[in-house]
Amino acid sequence: MCGICGEIRFDKNAASSVTVEKMTHAMARRGPNGSGVVHFDNVAFGHRRLKIIDLSEHSRQPMVDSALGLTIVYNGAIYNYVELREELRAKGHLFFSKGDTEVILKAYAEWGESCVERFNGMFAFAIHERDSNRVFMARDRLGIKPFYYADSGDVFHFASTLPALLHVDGLDTSIDPVALNCYMSFHAVVPAPHTIVNGIRKLPPASTLTIEPGGKRQIRTWWQPHFGPRAGEAGRSEEEWQECVLGELRRAVERRLTADVPVGVLLSGGLDSSLIVGLLAECGHNHIETFSIGFDSVDEEAGDEFKYSDIIAREFETRHHQIRIDAAPTLTALPDAVAASSEPMVSHDLIGFYLLSQEVARHVKVVESGQGADEVFAGYHWYPPMLESSSPVSDYASVFFDRDFAEYSQVVEAGLATEDFAMDFVRDHFALPGATRAIDKTLRLDTGIMLVDDPVKRVDNMTMAWGLEARVPFLDHELVELAARVPAELKVKGSGKHVLKEAARQVIPAAVIDRPKGYFPVPALKYLRGDYLGFVRTILEDPAARQRGIFRQDYVSTLLKDPESHITPLRGSKLWQIALLELWLQTHAL
Repeated sequence: MCGICGEIRFDKNAASSVTVEKMTHAMARRGPNGSGVVHFDNVAFGHRRLKIIDLSEHSRQPMVDSALGLTIVYNGAIYNYVELREELRAKGHLFFSKGDTEVILKAYAEWGESCVERFNGMFAFAIHERDSNRVFMARDRLGIKPFYYADSGDVFHFASTLPALLHVDGLDTSIDPVALNCYMSFHAVVPAPHTIVNGIRKLPPASTLTIEPGGKRQIRTWWQPHFGPRAGEAGRSEEEWQECVLGELRRAVERRLTADVPVGVLLSGGLDSSLIVGLLAECGHNHIETFSIGFDSVDEEAGDEFKYSDIIAREFETRHHQIRIDAAPTLTALPDAVAASSEPMVSHDLIGFYLLSQEVARHVKVVESGQGADEVFAGYHWYPPMLESSSPVSDYASVFFDRDFAEYSQVVEAGLATEDFAMDFVRDHFALPGATRAIDKTLRLDTGIMLVDDPVKRVDNMTMAWGLEARVPFLDHELVELAARVPAELKVKGSGKHVLKEAARQVIPAAVIDRPKGYFPVPALKYLRGDYLGFVRTILEDPAARQRGIFRQDYVSTLLKDPESHITPLRGSKLWQIALLELWLQTHAL
């Protein structure tokens, strides 16, 4: 829901409404239903609206509460806003709207910065206090909603997308070497606060940022789940854990129906999205709109999972939409998908989600997605070995990293490979308190870092490019906290996600639960041939790419000669990885 932006100045000049208007316009696709800008001397806020909750103009933004002296711009959905509104009414607050935006304002007035701890949902917002001139900003626990900023000291800008901030004058648009190393090694995961652009940063998940009237900035982390058993739960049986998981997921799925428009489901055919459909049907929601997408196969690698999504569609009598995409539209749409990306994202399902969202947005404005279950419930192949790992950092890197530092040093030009930032980040994260065993450290890293800056970011960017809001019940914070306490053995057992699979047997057919693990396949981006290879060659041989001087030309030539011989441990094309980064930089004129 929506796009937010703003400018805060400390150089005695008025905030520029022109700059904020430009940033607001750059996010038009995130909010096609309305826009607005407000200006308070050194502070200006902008907003693009996607109408989901309270469709009236009473919930338009920026929202100004003159009685409280507060103004907000907000992106997201607070699923427990009705309960919070009643609690705030009992405390004497009066409401002029029926949406969740005003609830955040009143909650901030009542509870101050700790209001964020009461919200169940996804959010990024900024609140300006008229009387003190303080600005308070916050991002949700799992970073589902984005928050980028550019801080020059005298001027602070923020926005829901990185490209919106490129309208800021004097921005440092050089390449961040930390981000480049992470992109090339940590499977395109660039942890906050870094982005590929030196002058732009992102607020970490579960963080607040307070800017005082004099300009002092303070970032605070307000949520940190503990990974590992909790005292008093040691005697809980496997069946009890299954019931706990299913009950919490059921509540998470129902919460995400909170909307004044219909809600559909992205049905991949895997366990996670299938379980969402099953739980919705179990709760009495009939004829759910479901959507699946498939691509052309390459050799023996299938490009769709319709076999399994069809099982669920028949079982629960959904209104199912099967979307088939051949090679031509996929290639044609790639530049647009990259343009809609706040950061370069290498995973093949970028284009999958983009094209799927285009079709889904014709039918509904909100969908539930199964994103996050693999990280939260240990569904990937690299988790079982971490159960008994004695060298967790190197073991993790050996299966998840696209290349080690020695290879990275041969990929980029001299001067860019100064330190192994990616490996240092993993090592430092594993050393943090809050998880003892290697498997729990791994799950914490993937849930709090990898998930946020890979699949979750990708889904937000690609759905919002079509004015479609995606909701992710597996990232309900209460479910994440519960999953973190489930004994790791019950998660990695078998082929992974054991406790979730066994719980799911009460809801969905075994044929979907016991199927081989699948991914969102776009084989043409793994096996670059024909028009796809020509497309990549054009990108990398563009004068802008050569002048940029990131990659060694001999390395680029090697990949172009035989791309199928250079596949990452996670089954991605190394050629596509460098081409995607260069395409993103060219697209945004960096």
